[in-house]
Amino acid sequence: MTFSVDVEEGADKLDLPVEEIFKEVALGALSYTGCPYECEVSLTITDDHTIHLMNRQYRNIDRPTDVLSFPMLEFDSPGDFGGIGADDPGVVDPDTGEIMLGDIVISADHVLKQASAYGHSVKRELAFLIAHSMLHLQGFDHMEPSMAAEMEKAQEDILQRSGIRR
Repeated sequence: MTFSVDVEEGADKLDLPVEEIFKEVALGALSYTGCPYECEVSLTITDDHTIHLMNRQYRNIDRPTDVLSFPMLEFDSPGDFGGIGADDPGVVDPDTGEIMLGDIVISADHVLKQASAYGHSVKRELAFLIAHSMLHLQGFDHMEPSMAAEMEKAQEDILQRSGIRR
């Protein structure tokens, strides 16, 4: 698996082993769905200002958010890799042979605020946002109540398997 982490200026305020947490939770999310491929996923940790600009540019929402997910694949159903062909153009990184799953951007400012608001650790909040976004990269969504319930259960299962509790 290839996991790249870009911690932008100011994001060091998390004071956590971000890459280690990312790898653990991302692998847990891929294991949860039974992903049969080696994957490539990118994580950027930034601040509220930068994620605000990205949210406005890519989603037309003019405010900061906690996490943005940029999936590279489309799934017939959430977590079902059956319709993903490793030989489909644009799916595989020609240099690594890995499936390009997508990119995750997380606001360190939001991680800190939400950890405090929800009364749990900064590590737990970061791990939650990684799990949440990894599920988005695998076709999960939370627009309808039944889908939201499925995604919430998956997030909690992934965190439990990683030993990260509230």
